Amino acid sequence: MTAMWLLASYLFDRARCRARAALDGNPEAGALSLEWIVIAVAVAGAAAAVGALILTSINKQAAKLP
Repeated sequence: MTAMWLLASYLFDRARCRARAALDGNPEAGALSLEWIVIAVAVAGAAAAVGALILTSINKQAAKLP
């Protein structure tokens, strides 16, 4: 989960910096802020789904061990 948290926090920080730049009066610097936010949410959601799937699979296989 640490790698997923690091990725999500990095993407969130990038989106926050771009949004701040757009709100400070420099629209070109933050022009992609909405796109970055959508991408960050999609990547974090996909990572969470894959993590949950892998964890469930590992737990099923571990239950089969003697």
